[in-house]
Order: sequence, then structure tokens, then C-alpha cells
Amino acid sequence: MAAERDIDELPKNAANHTALTPLWFLERAALAHPGRASLVHGSLRYTWADTYSRCRRLASALARRSVGHGSTVAVIAPNIPAIYEAHFGVPMAGAVVNCVNIRLNAPTVAFLLEHSSAEVVMVDQEFFSLAEDSLRIIADQKKGSFKQPLLVVIGDHTCDPSALQNALRKGAIEYEKFLETGDPEFAWKPPQDEWKSIALGYTSGTTSNPKGVVLHHRGAYLMSLSGVLVWGMNEGAVYLWTLPMFHCNGWCYTWALAAICGTNICLRQVTAKAIFSAIASQGVTHFCAAPIVLNAIINAPPADTILPLPRVVDVMTAGAAPPPSVLASMSKLGFRVTHTYGLSETYGPSTVCAWKPEWDSLPADERARLHARQGIRYVGMEGLDVVDPKSMAPVPADGSTLGEIVMRGNAVMKGYLKNPKANAEAFENGWFHSGDLGVRHPDGYIEVKDRAKDIIISGGENISSLEVEKAVYLHPAVLEASVVARSDEQWGESPCAFITLKDGVDGSNEAALAGNIMSFCRERLPGYWVPKSVVFGPLPKTATGKIKKHELRAKAKELGPVRKSRM
Repeated sequence: MAAERDIDELPKNAANHTALTPLWFLERAALAHPGRASLVHGSLRYTWADTYSRCRRLASALARRSVGHGSTVAVIAPNIPAIYEAHFGVPMAGAVVNCVNIRLNAPTVAFLLEHSSAEVVMVDQEFFSLAEDSLRIIADQKKGSFKQPLLVVIGDHTCDPSALQNALRKGAIEYEKFLETGDPEFAWKPPQDEWKSIALGYTSGTTSNPKGVVLHHRGAYLMSLSGVLVWGMNEGAVYLWTLPMFHCNGWCYTWALAAICGTNICLRQVTAKAIFSAIASQGVTHFCAAPIVLNAIINAPPADTILPLPRVVDVMTAGAAPPPSVLASMSKLGFRVTHTYGLSETYGPSTVCAWKPEWDSLPADERARLHARQGIRYVGMEGLDVVDPKSMAPVPADGSTLGEIVMRGNAVMKGYLKNPKANAEAFENGWFHSGDLGVRHPDGYIEVKDRAKDIIISGGENISSLEVEKAVYLHPAVLEASVVARSDEQWGESPCAFITLKDGVDGSNEAALAGNIMSFCRERLPGYWVPKSVVFGPLPKTATGKIKKHELRAKAKELGPVRKSRM
């Protein structure tokens, strides 16, 4: 193909072209508003000047230990200042930040740390034993060839100090002491190439092992700004961290808050009471949350709420598609909800149900129905379509013809780490294949209708039904098992196991047997992967012997939602 012509032959040079990176946002925030609060965590309060200095210290401390280009730094922590600082300090050293889901069990974390070749593990004091157990598993597997990563424990003044003291006795370096070894004036350098990796995140194991999603500086820069634009965030916004920063790098709002010189309010444990309290006392204007959190807000007892709200509070939601009733209830409480959809592979949300002013005059039920759709592409996502997965032809915009949702553009990951087979499948025909099935409506808005890979989304986190089934099959009483999503009042969705028992097994006390199977799974799976409900009986099959999961999903729907405990 012939090269595209231009009106000139002017070349790129150092004055007019540089690699895009969100790291510049922090430098600018410290220059523009050095005294403005950047991070608030309990009684702890940092300014943007403080945060820039601390991130440079972190970068310097890592560099002095030869951690830089080609290195991975794992962070196992809830929403505390250190994990926010890692989003800047780690890449300032040239390394890649890998934020680990704190809900995972030790064998899974061990896989992640070994697969990513983590040279440093920064871990919150509460999760030190998780890191310790994970590293022990790797050491046992690799025998004498295991090289212990640098272990940095993060103390938290809001927690019992005994866990911190235990970690220090076992040789970990305390985070603040680690920062003291770094230079607050460290002359960090932006990447020469914006394709360089900035972050690594892992899917929740929808195949046999989680896949490592590699993100680049260019995508992080563009999606940070896109998130600000689609949400209409103003300079100086006050953002409450209810969404875990380990989840898709906080949907890029880690970097975006620096771009708008906003204030980050850290929330270690998410409850409706804590959210309302922060709105009232900290001036919160925005927060992101999975539908489970929205449900908690809607169903909070009056004693935990502060209503009416002192101001309109913007909420962005994604994960399991929120029911229209939830969106309507949030609106009634005074929240303005923005509905988005995306994946780890697209830097988090990459579509938005862009609100149309003409919808304001519609009946509430109709507004909620329209609002529940996943919408159109983000400003920073160049391509979005719903296609026939075989022909790649776009499906008709009729709101009923199913197709696969596909994306392309700068907001698509570099690929899966060390996984060429998965990359070939994901990028087939020049599009990223989401694996989600959806429709396109006449107005161009897309709507997710099903999950092609039977993913269960619990509390905003993905669960592999296949992996849960493997654990259930290990139970000595189980002959056959199939796991599907069931509606859950608290978590949005939870695993429901349909089980056929082996001949000779006494199934007369189904409740006791179900409890035994759940306990059995709890020893082998992360807690939120354990089936919340068990149904016994023969499984429907096709003529070739495949289990008809669509029929089981219909049965799970008939059962109604798993009720939230009233205890």
C-alpha cells in the first residue's frame, strides 16, 4: 500500500513530539496546586507536593536497588495511600506496577507473583501472611532456584500494629523506611516509547489460570483523560475510593485524579455508612462502584444514611449490568449515575451510556431501561462494534440480533503476558474479542445480553464457572456438576452449583450435604468463588452429552436471588 501523502515533509523532533504518559499529570498537579490535599486517609493528609515528593522517593528507592526497566513490582493492598503512590512511583523508576486482588487465595497469588517475575512485593500489613504463604508456595515449587523478592510491608495507622511488627520481625522492610532511602528530588525520566508497559493486571481466571493483561503508557494517558471527559469531572473534584485500586488500576482514575488536581479520599473498608459519612464530612463529589455497592447504599438502614444529600454526587458503575430498578433507586436518593462497561483488557470502562437530554422527559421506568444499556464507545476508544463472530459482519441495529462485542484502538491492551495462543485468539481479524454477547439498538447504543464464557461477576470481580466446577467435582459425593450465575441481593451475582450425586450417596438431608460441599470448596477456592447455593438433581444434556447451561441459568432465575442475610 502506498504511503499517505502530506502537505509537507516536516519531521518529528524533540520539541514537537514526546511519548504520552500519565506520569506528567503528577508533576503538573504539584506545580499547579502544591498545597491542595491529594490524599486523605483517616487522620493522614498529604498535599500534591507531598505526593510528588513521595512518589519520587519511591522511584529512587527502587532504582537504587536496580529495580527499573524490565522489572515488575507487585502491590497487595486495599485502598491506602501507598497503592496510589505505586501507580506513579513504580513507573517513574521504569518498572511495571502489578496491583494484586486482595480477595485471592495464596495459590493464585503465588501463580501471579511467579508468572510476573515480581522483583518487589509491597504488601499491606493485614495481608502480609497472604504474601508470605504465596512466596512459600513458589519456593517449594522452584526448590533451590527461587530468588526471594524484596518484601516491603506497608503499615497503616488505622490498623492493629501487631501485624506490622510481625512482618518486621520476619525481615520485611517497612514502607516509610523504604521511602527514606529514596531521593525526593529524583530526576525520573518519562518512557522514550509510549508503547512501554506501565501496568500489569490479571484476569480473574476465566481459563485454567489468570491471564496477565499488559497495559502501555499511551493507553493509560488517553483513558485517564477519557474517563474525566465522559464523566464531566471538574478540576478539584473530591473522589472517594470505593472501587479497589487493584481493579483495572482503579479504572484509570488513579492517574486521572492527578490530571484534574483532585483529592483522593481513601476508604479501606467499603460500607454504606462510610460512603455517606465521607460525602458529608469530606465533600465527596464522585465515586465509582460495582452494582453491589449501589445495592448497599439503596438498602442501608436510615441510621447509616445522611439524606437528603448535601450535593448531587456523581457515581460511575460497571461490572455486572445494574438492573434498571437499581439505577432508578439511586437517582431518587440524589445520586447521578453514569453507566459504563469494559474489561481489564480495555483499561476498565471503555463504553458509556451517554445520557441524552431528551430522556429527561420520559417516564422513570423508560429512563431506567435506557440507562441500563452499555452505550457507546469512550472518547479514547476508536472502535466498538457488535459482530457475527464468524463473518465479522456487524449485526443489524435492531436491538435483538446477538453478536460478539469487539473493540479496537489505543485503549486496547498490548496483549497477555507470555501467552501467544490467547493473544492470537483475542486479536483475531484485527479486533479485540471481548467474549461478551450483545445487541446494537437502532440509536447505536449497545447492550450486553449474555457472557459467552459463562463468567460470573460477583461484587464486580470475575469468577470462572469452570474453575468452580473443578473444585466441586473433587467432592467425593459429586458425580456431575455445573455452575452458573444466580442473582444475589448482596453481590449482584454468585455461583450456583447444580449437582448430580453418585449412586449410593445419602441425599436425604440436602441442606447438610449442600453445606458440606460449600465447606469443601471453601478450602480450595477464594471465598467469593464458593457456591452460595446448591441444587441437587439430574443435569439436562444435549444429544452429544454436553450440559445445557442455558437451561440451568433459567432454573437459577426461577429460584430468585440469593437473599442477603438479615441477621
